[in-house]
Amino acid sequence: MENLHLIAGLGNPGREYAATRHNAGFRLVEHLAGRWKASWVLEKKFQCKLARAQWQERTIWLCEPQTFMNASGEAVGPVAAFYRVKPAHILVVVDDADLALGEIRLRPKGSSGGHHGLDSVEQHLGTRDYARLRIGIGRKADGVREITGHVLGRFDAAEEQVFETVLKRAGDAAECWLTSGIEKAMNQFNGTAVRSATDKGNE
Repeated sequence: MENLHLIAGLGNPGREYAATRHNAGFRLVEHLAGRWKASWVLEKKFQCKLARAQWQERTIWLCEPQTFMNASGEAVGPVAAFYRVKPAHILVVVDDADLALGEIRLRPKGSSGGHHGLDSVEQHLGTRDYARLRIGIGRKADGVREITGHVLGRFDAAEEQVFETVLKRAGDAAECWLTSGIEKAMNQFNGTAVRSATDKGNE
């Protein structure tokens, strides 16, 4: 079915993880569900929450795996198989500590880049040929590689304000991907969602 798509946002289930940086994927699909007035249902057979949206003559399944991040493919794979969604019609949304807060990056396919959620999705889809949208969460200023505490932490008030802007831009990017394809979405939206004070002053 050409107009059937799946957008999976990765994260960790549970109230204690709800507002953490690692749940950027969850937050984007929740943002899209709000835009498209879609309601969430817990589908235990798929180990995920699903929301069915209708937008621009397309049917989109929004997915939040409830398996915890590192086993995300255990939900995404079966959902894609059951609804017969082609890999080219799948978009997986994840956080990325190697991108600064405020940046987003779409890619049509590729390696996981060390992201265990993407590793799991690749394993269960049996391919790397699906689109992924990385949402920057940045790193701590000290540059320490061990960042578990950082990604499982919450944004401060100023960061949260930036992230809200990012969600809107990432949502626009997802809609562009749906209607115009990955290349146009990459060209139009890859980069920063937040202009610097210098940029604004040069307008």
